[in-house]
Amino acid sequence: MVDVDAIRRDWRARGFSCDVWTDPPGRVWENYVHDVDELVMVLEGDVEFEIAGQLYHPAMGEELFIPAKARHSVRNRGSTTSRWLYGYKQL
Repeated sequence: MVDVDAIRRDWRARGFSCDVWTDPPGRVWENYVHDVDELVMVLEGDVEFEIAGQLYHPAMGEELFIPAKARHSVRNRGSTTSRWLYGYKQL
């Protein structure tokens, strides 16, 4: 079980926002690019991240870093709702 409040405090101390995102089964977000660094962390579900052509399947609670300007996609590969944390570097 991930302590969302502890993660939120940690990310904010490191200069990132921290919010929860929820996706239904099969949801796909393709080819996004942001001007700032991003952190993500799966809370539940089977979520696949593709960052600059490399696939990642992080375990629940594993932090994943997406560098600024990196093309990335997110896919809920499971048959259940997924929830994951995301945060953008604050300028």
